[in-house]
Amino acid sequence: RAKASPKTVNLEVATIRAVLRRHKLWAAIGDDVRMLPGRNDTGRALTLAEEDALFASCAKSRSRVLYPFVVLAVNTGMRYSDIRLLQWEQVDLVSRVVTVGASKTEAGTGRKVPLNERAFKAIVVWAQLFSDRNPGHYVFPSEQYGIATNARTICVSSTNPTTPTTSVQEAWQLAKKRCGVRCRLHDLRHTACTRMLEAGVPLTVIASILGWSGSTMVLMAK
Repeated sequence: RAKASPKTVNLEVATIRAVLRRHKLWAAIGDDVRMLPGRNDTGRALTLAEEDALFASCAKSRSRVLYPFVVLAVNTGMRYSDIRLLQWEQVDLVSRVVTVGASKTEAGTGRKVPLNERAFKAIVVWAQLFSDRNPGHYVFPSEQYGIATNARTICVSSTNPTTPTTSVQEAWQLAKKRCGVRCRLHDLRHTACTRMLEAGVPLTVIASILGWSGSTMVLMAK
């Protein structure tokens, strides 16, 4: 049984609504679509300019985890927890595919997510920092940082690959403030969805990649 919250369904429908309105297609189905009861927060997709500014700011972060984390989120549409708990055994760099572990929805668990060129390059560069990685190690491990006294350069003081990063929120908030982009981490998922819709990817394929619940697909089929 699908367990997606009303908020999750509404956010995903709102993303699709924005794209259809842009192409003047929403009017044909708008009267038949109803948001589910619950909070009315709606997500949004980043513009290309915002995306570039955000990537540049994340690359300057004290947390080296942040840039590849955000690149993966924007280019795959994976949920925050799916990325945070990702292990190397789930990453196939030969086939350029990531297999999601236990996810928020039944449809999302075990799904195969393709890596586009940008996501693939980011993960390859990141993997090179962990030459001794094991399949059970976390892709984004818990790390502590220090500052080299000679050049005020940020450096990693310790890494625990058996523990996932606890949170990227602090680094994320600083990166957003630095570049002036206002968005939420979940908006990166909306951005991925919007990019795929604009590229003409079939809705069924998008649903498979994003791990949409059955309730979302029912709404969109009306």
